[in-house]
Amino acid sequence: MAGDNTPTPMMVQYLGLKAKAGDCLLFYRMGDFFELFFDDARAAAATLDIALTSRGEHDGKPIPMCGVPVHAAEGYLARLIKAGHRVAIAEQTESPDQAKARGGKTLVTRDIVRFVTAGTLTEDSLLDSWASNMLVAVAQVGEFFGIAAADISTGYFELVTVTGGALEAELARLSASELVVPDGFAELPGAILRPRADFDSVVGGDVLRQHFALNTLDSIGPITRAEQAAAGGLISYLAHAGQGKMPFLKLPVRREVHEHLLIDQATRDSLEINSASKGGRTGSLLAEVDRTITGAGARQLANDLAAPLMDKAKIDARLSLVQWFHDAPLTRDAVRAALRQLPDIARALGRVVAGRGSPRDLGQIRDGLDAARALRERLGAMADRPELLDQLLPALDGHGHIVDLLARALVTSPPTDTTQGGYIAEGYDAALDMLRVAGRDGRQAIAQLEARYRDMTGISALKIRHNAVLGYFVEVPAKHGDALMAAGTGFTHRQTMAGAVRFNSPELHEEAVRITQAGGHALAAEAAHLEELMALILSRRDPIATSADALARIDVSAALAERAAQSNWCRPNFVAHPCLEIEGGRHPVVESALAKSGDRFIANDCKLSPEKRLWLVSGPNMGGKSTFLRQNALIVLLAQAGSYVPATSARLGLVDRLFSRVGASDNLARGRSTFMVEMVETAAILAQATERSFVILDEVGRGTSTYDGLAIAWAVVEGIHETNRCRCLFATHYHELTRLADSLDALSLHHVRAKEYKGDLVLLHELADGPADRSYGIAVAKLAGLPPQVVARASAVLAKLEKGRVETGGLAAGLGDLPLFSAAIDAAEAKVDALREKLSGLDIDALSPKAALDLLYELKRTAGENGLG
Repeated sequence: MAGDNTPTPMMVQYLGLKAKAGDCLLFYRMGDFFELFFDDARAAAATLDIALTSRGEHDGKPIPMCGVPVHAAEGYLARLIKAGHRVAIAEQTESPDQAKARGGKTLVTRDIVRFVTAGTLTEDSLLDSWASNMLVAVAQVGEFFGIAAADISTGYFELVTVTGGALEAELARLSASELVVPDGFAELPGAILRPRADFDSVVGGDVLRQHFALNTLDSIGPITRAEQAAAGGLISYLAHAGQGKMPFLKLPVRREVHEHLLIDQATRDSLEINSASKGGRTGSLLAEVDRTITGAGARQLANDLAAPLMDKAKIDARLSLVQWFHDAPLTRDAVRAALRQLPDIARALGRVVAGRGSPRDLGQIRDGLDAARALRERLGAMADRPELLDQLLPALDGHGHIVDLLARALVTSPPTDTTQGGYIAEGYDAALDMLRVAGRDGRQAIAQLEARYRDMTGISALKIRHNAVLGYFVEVPAKHGDALMAAGTGFTHRQTMAGAVRFNSPELHEEAVRITQAGGHALAAEAAHLEELMALILSRRDPIATSADALARIDVSAALAERAAQSNWCRPNFVAHPCLEIEGGRHPVVESALAKSGDRFIANDCKLSPEKRLWLVSGPNMGGKSTFLRQNALIVLLAQAGSYVPATSARLGLVDRLFSRVGASDNLARGRSTFMVEMVETAAILAQATERSFVILDEVGRGTSTYDGLAIAWAVVEGIHETNRCRCLFATHYHELTRLADSLDALSLHHVRAKEYKGDLVLLHELADGPADRSYGIAVAKLAGLPPQVVARASAVLAKLEKGRVETGGLAAGLGDLPLFSAAIDAAEAKVDALREKLSGLDIDALSPKAALDLLYELKRTAGENGLG
């Protein structure tokens, strides 16, 4: 800054751009660096662990500053985005010559050319190749919520309408990298707020029609107003992020909520579907199942597990393709070997459409489509193909013209950088080849000139060099400089260095001009060809995207077959009635972990039927109750995703919602204890589970006093049995709950087996019929290493407590006399109805003040008699 505290033109420009960038960090291009200033510099320096310096002054204080090289910017961007920042890129929008032409020492114009955010990434270096990168917009119209979700790295775009009860589960399925909502939308804290006008449903419909050049939205389907509003908000945000340059979006797919199994976030976390409890992929179901070869296949598998199907025909179609690969190991191996050579076509296409494509992306599309054609020929020749494969194969062909053209036009391994040229193959353009020959001849002429100058001057150390500032020049050691400066030598002095002197000559200048002109014309010719090839890809983007999707589905099917063959998994069988009949079921993640340590997983059966749909499972801690509950939930999920399952056999009816309340942790950030989290999740289950749902509950009520906990667990079991009537596995340590088997017809008792041998506890991990005879809590405590004196004291206290339980009837004394769950509800309603009838018959206008007071006393007395006061 100037001494008089007047901002320099550069800082005035910066501050204007920063105002436009809002809460994004501003990358301000200055030469070969992106510079950051003020709070942006402090935040970036802390995140990137780079030096924080200063530049001039502002308001009498040094301006904090840091910078990153332009050529390495992607790596720094990746770290900033991962840390939760958003970045605005400000580039020069004119050349220095253009700025000078405007007069004086005019500052080069800069503008924000792109906002880099978590949901708008396309670069390979910024993305996880094995996971989708979803940008999600949510809008509300009336009682409905519209969701628009897109992965712009591949062009995937979907729309769905939900009610409030399903919103959380749908957002959990999508696992958005970035969430966009209208300003004032309070339901989703942490989302990015955008102007409400962007989420107008009428405007959204117009935006969809314009973007996809549609006369009507009928080609998308029966799109709702809420979906139009969300789509408008998403497309508007993408236009803002790209500053008018739109990314690749395929025609949106409309989803219906009932088309897939709903799984809320708590259940996903509990079952560790896509990520483990400690974070990361390792230890999750996805990591254990995934045997895909390609990034696109891995992303498709993750999406399949996130949204298992509800359509039996579609599930069976997927399973038939998996079985086809499973039963033909040689074909499976050959297909997987072919897939291993495939580049990521979908993401290469996404970069091309977004205007950030490179020759390397074109090369990947060429090689991928060529491999797809070969795979089509191989699989098309196979007999007894399943229906789904026959639907996929045509999508792998039809790109012969593009492949052949790109094969002729591009070198074998095209570069990412276009500034040096060299990506258009020789023989594709004769004029370009001539320019290259001229350049090569010029360089040969310079080499010959160098040799002639050495002979002529007698200076063996003379060299002809090149740099970006001087171009070509003659360089000799300093001790020979005077000889070339003498009159008549033909050399013109250009620069004196510490140990060398540099010169020019007429002949060198002539050759340099020839080379420079040829090189410039060659680069321009290559750039023109690149633009033509990009335009060709853009004209075929939808069929190319369809080919990429087909390859991903084939990869997933072959991978699931490979996984099934590795561990002897079986094909599940779906039936019309709500049952879950699993023989020899295993937990895939636990089984794999045990195998690594040389231990064997104990398989168990589960047979839930309409007649016995609720299992009460008791037994000691560490006995395997939680594992048993989870493995059956995972089997349901895998089966409806179209996978084989870890069991000897599996027969089940479709599940519409999956709930898991197994384990919880304090959510102190939101002021919730373990027990509060447990109650919130249990309340959601009781409110949302239907007769087609599957619920697993573990130790409900353990986070509070024994009496409260037993009362809550008792009521929850009755509620699930009588009201929800869903398939449920309920694990508990409250042995008193076994009395419910006498009053609940569809409840059956089971336990995990354990024995004490010579004072030590032996956990058998086997499920058996009937209740557990004891909890073995003290034996487990001894196994965990509690001091002997503490174990002995606990045994003495337990003996005293059990004696008291026998004498008094224990915790459950009198529970057998309680009315049934439905009768208790009816009785409460009847009490309320008595008051309601008394009130509804009143003529309030006819009451005197004294009569009204007497009536109030009477109503209070009636409420007290009915237990409602």
